[in-house]
Amino acid sequence: MSTPPASASESTNAAKPASSNAVRSEALRRRTFAVISHPDAGKSTLTEALALHAKVISEAGAVHGKAGRKSTVSDWMEMEKARGISVSSTALQFNYASSEAPETEDGVTAVDTVNVINLVDTPGHSDFSEDTYRVLTAVDAAVMLIDAAKGLEPQTLKLFQVCRHRGIPVITVINKWDRPGQTPLELLDEIEERIGLTPTPLFWPVGIAGDFRGLLRRGQDDHAGEAVEYIKFTRTAGGAKIAPEEHLSPEVALEREGDTWVEAAEESELLSASGQDHDQELFLAGQTSPVIFASAMLNFGVRQILDTLVALAPPPRSRLAIDDTPREVDDPFSAVVFKVQAGMDTAHRDRLAFMRVVSGVFERGMVVTHAQTGKPFATKYALTVFGRERTTVENAYPGDVVGLVNATALAPGHTLYVDKKVEFPPIPSFAPEHFAILRAESASKYKQFRKAVDQLDSEGVVQILRNDIRGDASPVMAAVGPMQFEVVAARMKAEYNVDPKIEPLGYALARRTDAGSTVELNRQRGVEVFERSDGVLLALVSDKWRLQYIQKELPDLTLEPLVAATD
Repeated sequence: MSTPPASASESTNAAKPASSNAVRSEALRRRTFAVISHPDAGKSTLTEALALHAKVISEAGAVHGKAGRKSTVSDWMEMEKARGISVSSTALQFNYASSEAPETEDGVTAVDTVNVINLVDTPGHSDFSEDTYRVLTAVDAAVMLIDAAKGLEPQTLKLFQVCRHRGIPVITVINKWDRPGQTPLELLDEIEERIGLTPTPLFWPVGIAGDFRGLLRRGQDDHAGEAVEYIKFTRTAGGAKIAPEEHLSPEVALEREGDTWVEAAEESELLSASGQDHDQELFLAGQTSPVIFASAMLNFGVRQILDTLVALAPPPRSRLAIDDTPREVDDPFSAVVFKVQAGMDTAHRDRLAFMRVVSGVFERGMVVTHAQTGKPFATKYALTVFGRERTTVENAYPGDVVGLVNATALAPGHTLYVDKKVEFPPIPSFAPEHFAILRAESASKYKQFRKAVDQLDSEGVVQILRNDIRGDASPVMAAVGPMQFEVVAARMKAEYNVDPKIEPLGYALARRTDAGSTVELNRQRGVEVFERSDGVLLALVSDKWRLQYIQKELPDLTLEPLVAATD
């Protein structure tokens, strides 16, 4: 599998200065992607298996630390460790040399063939869809994880649509092949029938689900569909180490596996007859999805996932600004903030803003301009983050994810730049469906309560709504799902030593309104108007029938739907 050729604008440009060519060269080495799926499909386990194969860690963790394995490094909140779910996005960065990268005479991989992987692990739970959506504004590709037994699940379907909406190419990984599940052909048919995406397997499983022996590497181009190689895996204790691989010829594979190999080879040929061979142009256009079968828990197929990402996923490209002008990767530095997180270091109560470098070179200490305020912003403390572990970063290039410490003025969707002014489009907010009043149990903790509310609001953990009637002491939380309220309560207790009191509020819908409609809306039964922290006025309505009645009886009032991911 070879890396697709660079476009003419990426490979040569005599008019650009040498430093510009250097930036493009560094950008071509980057692969920035997200791991997305339904809950409990194994995202965090896969994230660490990828890091294990890149030799960033020596031993992989697993959710709950079962079977003697450590707890998952990328899940850093106590709530995540206890429940075995990811409720926040975690950014990991590491170098990786593909197993097919050429080596020098002394056996060392050439520097220009070592890729920089920026991997963002996202929440799978539907209550945290908004956090996942923000991440998808910062990546160039996505790995969609599907449970071999459950197939396409509701959250998986929704995230596929978000990727399609944003033009993000998707590599599909069918996980947990070491456990009983559906047949591979059934899973491929389900993908094509339900989402209209043609699956094009690069590797085919040898052995049914629950009897995962290895992978058949399928030929490409003139050898499409042929069984080129058999990659046989050996289990390790608890799956905590890299699984040894044997690379065998088809002839040896036939001797070893007999009818099981014959069946896999025949199915591979059947896929080619159905036109399910990889085409790079169709993949980048979002019409097809390369497929790999794997077991993240056993580390089977993980190296093949990394090699596929390096070979097929697109490098960073230009991004359209809010005025529709493209910001090229070799333009002066610019970046977009896609996430703000506090509490990752409980000893310092810091605030970390994750930015995706869009263009140019980031240098620690440089003074950039905050597009939303026009004010200068110093970048003295810049980090790369691996779970809770941090490393100071001196330079970063397009595609890299960098954490800026104590970035109190930054919020998701904000733009940073130098020289030539640019502002990227804001990240839309999801329409909230759950609402609750938030109070401090003890009046003596009101000051800490206010700090906690402001912090969690700025991070986008929930949307905070206020009005004159309820006052600052009883703000209303608005969220996509109720588990977001649990995160607020857990973090207020852990980070601010505040015991919050949360009371559900009887509203089910939110609509954007304006000052001219506020007085009349507040007179209506089952309606209450609030102001969001960004100044937007929201009318909360008890149910859809009440909303329909008001729209019919008072058509001149402003009640606009909020933007969601798939609008």
